[in-house]
Amino acid sequence: MKGFIQKEKKNVALTSVFAAIFLTGSKLIIGLLTTSLGILSEALHSGLDLVAAIITYFSVRVSDKPADKDHNYGHGKIENLSAFIETLLLLVTCFWIIYEAIHRITSGKGLELNSIQTIFSFIVVISSIIIDVWRSRKLYKVAKKHNSQALEADALHFSTDVWSSAVVLVGLICVKIYEWTHLQVFFYADSVAALVVALIVLYVSYQLGKKAVDVLLDKSPQDTTRIVHDTLKGFPEVLKYHGLKARTAGADTFIKFNVHFDPELSLREVHEVCDKIEMEIKMRVVRSEVYIHAEPDETSHIENEEIDDIV
Repeated sequence: MKGFIQKEKKNVALTSVFAAIFLTGSKLIIGLLTTSLGILSEALHSGLDLVAAIITYFSVRVSDKPADKDHNYGHGKIENLSAFIETLLLLVTCFWIIYEAIHRITSGKGLELNSIQTIFSFIVVISSIIIDVWRSRKLYKVAKKHNSQALEADALHFSTDVWSSAVVLVGLICVKIYEWTHLQVFFYADSVAALVVALIVLYVSYQLGKKAVDVLLDKSPQDTTRIVHDTLKGFPEVLKYHGLKARTAGADTFIKFNVHFDPELSLREVHEVCDKIEMEIKMRVVRSEVYIHAEPDETSHIENEEIDDIV
C-alpha cells in the first residue's frame, strides 16, 4: 500500500515537472520575441516553478522513506523544507518583476506588438492557463489524498499561476486596445500586469512560507489538539488529561499526552480504553502516531501538572 502511495505521488510530481518545462520554454521564447515584461515575468515565474517542481519530485521520493536509526521520526520534514525553499524562490521572482516593472513605467517604456507576436502571445498565455488549471487540480487531489505538503505547495503555485496568467492576458488585451485607440491609460498595461503578478506571488510566498516554517519549528497543529480533546470527551473512563503535545513532519502527525483514570480500574481495562482512544484518533487524524501515558487520578500525579479537565 505504501509503495502505491509513493508511486502515485511521484507520478503526479513528475507530470508537474514536464508541464513546467513546456510552459517555461514557451513563455521564455515568446517573451524574448515580444519583449513583453508580463510574459517574461510569467516565464521567470514558471522557471522557478520548474525548479520547485523538481525539488518537490525528489522530496516526495525521500519523504516516505521509513524511520531509521538516524531519523527516528522518518523523513517527512523534507517536504516542509522543500516548501520553504519554494517560498524563497518565489520571493526572488517578486523582487525582479517589481524592479523591472517600475523601471519601465518611470522610463516611459511601453509595449508594442505586431500581429504575429500578438497571436503567439495570446496562444502561450491561454495555453498556460489551461495547463495550470489541469495540473493544479491533479496535484491538489493527490496532496489531499496523501496529506502531502510538498504537493500542496506545488498545487498552490500552479493555481496562482492561473491568476497571474489571467492578469498578463488582460495586460495584452489592454496593449492592443492602446494600439487601436492610443488612449494613454492603456500604455503601461503590460508593466502594471507584471506588478499585479508580483503581488500575487508575494501573497503566495507568505502563505507557503508561514505554513512551512510553522511545521519546521514544530508549531502545534490546532486542529489536531481539538480532535484529541473532543475524542477524550467521548470516554467517561478518562477523568483528566495533561501534557498534550502534537507536531507534524511531512504527511505524518505525532501526538502524545497523559490521561488520568480511576485507580480502581484494572491494568487490562486501562489498556483497552487506551487502545480505543488511539484507534479513534488515528481514524480522525490521517497518518498519525499516538503515544498515551496512563496515570491514576491521585494527588501525587497531578500536583505539579497543568491539568485539562474533560468537559
